[in-house]
Amino acid sequence: QVQLVESGGGLVQAGGSLRLSCAASGSTISIYAMGWFRQAPGKEREFVAAMSRSGTITYYGDSVKGRFTISRDNAKSTVYLQMNSLKSEDTAVYYCAADRPGKGVSRTAASYDYWGQGTQVTVSS
Repeated sequence: QVQLVESGGGLVQAGGSLRLSCAASGSTISIYAMGWFRQAPGKEREFVAAMSRSGTITYYGDSVKGRFTISRDNAKSTVYLQMNSLKSEDTAVYYCAADRPGKGVSRTAASYDYWGQGTQVTVSS
């Protein structure tokens, strides 16, 4: 199995940028489709971005299209989420997740088998 650890969260002003990282251990991420989700208090876990195993297919939630970019570096076993033009509504705990081998890329949280502990992103107005 794979263990995932997010980092890079913090406090940023609206309009600023952050780059989140998700480091994997125990297995190479090259065999997984990877995703980013976020959850704010009282809200359901929301899809943010996902990337296929090959890296050739990416999906984004409507609220982040044009502002966020998912990428992966299989050699470093790390997935990134570049977040630009941040808004207050982006405030949430951000989680990375991995789909087990053999599964395709998904925008549904229940489809993912492995999750990190999350990193807090707070955007101030």
